Amino acid sequence: MSLVPSFAELPQPLSCVTTTPTFNSFPGVLTGWVFARRRTVTGMILAAEAVGAKHHSAYHRPFATARRSLDELGLAVFALILPPPNDASILPGIDDTPARKRGLKIFGVGMRHGPPLSTRKTAIMNWGHCRVVPGVVIKLPFCGDRFFCLPVLFRLYVPKKTAGKKGLACHAKPELAVQMVQLLCGGFNDRRFHAIGDSAYGGKSVLPNLPRNCDPTSRLTMDARLYGAPVTRKSRKGGRPRKRGVRLPTPEPMPKDRCRCLTPDVYGRRDKSRVGECVARRYAGPNRPPKIVAVEPPTGGRKPQAFFSTCPDDSAQTRPSRFAARWSIEVAYHDAKGHLGFEEPQGWTKRAVRRTAPVAMPLYTRVVLWFSRAGRRHYAPPDRPWYIGKTHASFADRLATLRCQSVEKQVLSMQLHGRGSRNVLKTLMHVVRQAA
Repeated sequence: MSLVPSFAELPQPLSCVTTTPTFNSFPGVLTGWVFARRRTVTGMILAAEAVGAKHHSAYHRPFATARRSLDELGLAVFALILPPPNDASILPGIDDTPARKRGLKIFGVGMRHGPPLSTRKTAIMNWGHCRVVPGVVIKLPFCGDRFFCLPVLFRLYVPKKTAGKKGLACHAKPELAVQMVQLLCGGFNDRRFHAIGDSAYGGKSVLPNLPRNCDPTSRLTMDARLYGAPVTRKSRKGGRPRKRGVRLPTPEPMPKDRCRCLTPDVYGRRDKSRVGECVARRYAGPNRPPKIVAVEPPTGGRKPQAFFSTCPDDSAQTRPSRFAARWSIEVAYHDAKGHLGFEEPQGWTKRAVRRTAPVAMPLYTRVVLWFSRAGRRHYAPPDRPWYIGKTHASFADRLATLRCQSVEKQVLSMQLHGRGSRNVLKTLMHVVRQAA
């Protein structure tokens, strides 16, 4: 079994960041990951029909012992989706996601908050990993104004207790996010970046440490402390000059005082809202004064929210809409876990844990890119008269299209002849779609 040539061309740039034996094993790994029912290494070998082609340890080696860097691999994937230089700023979306596991000897496990099972009143905890994953938020031509987040880099968050036992440096999740944003921005100093993250990735450990060519967009609490510009005064006394000015009102009264009415696009809804904005300094990063906007929709049941951005050219309507684009990160996590088995690999050593599961995220990126460039020409929407609201292909449809095209290529290479050859191919395509 092999994947279609148009998809096999995408991993070619990765050959310069891996060794030759590792790169030769990647086609079998990717093929098995696409077709396997459960994403373990042995399951991939069976799904790719690679039993006997080489020793099975050759497929374990890229995850357990091979010399390769996840950062270099992520930068190679980022080069595949880098927009042209004349385009607008690049939007890295940042968030973390849990991965449920079982076992006490697995490296880096701990108790994590489980958002899928938690409610506003009850928080459910799960045993497993937590990974910080930044992706590039872009629009693709086959889905109009819809945003997609394509993951590129990965960091495993190791709890402080585990890091102390293993003698490792302990970094908080926002610090890991800053490391990866610095890596992205440092390789492209001539481009502008605009990082999008929730309030956990817009605080004191992130805002002062971002590169100069990266502006953040995040959410503020309605009682956030804001300050004006510092007043320079000539004084005979020594001491450090002031970094902040007088205390300003919180974002809570902003929509009521000197507000105006706008219709920002927030999570696909265009509610007429009262909007107030100002330029202030946060206590965490006084050297980068953000533009703050507070939004309060009179109807619709939405609570007042506040957003900030350090980009001076942003309008009051742009900041909430850009922040809403971060929801595509959650969609990428959902699809990678539900359709690509992000939580299924069974590795427990340090290298295997850090390398195996993240393969699902670059594979998600490649499937979306393949469908945008070549796969959508072969997409046949299923006949569902009861589902008239669906207008675009979901990720399940894109993955099914990749599987069907790969199986069709394999069957046509057998050179079937006769009256029933078309029926055989049609039956196989139907079976593959249902299995997807």
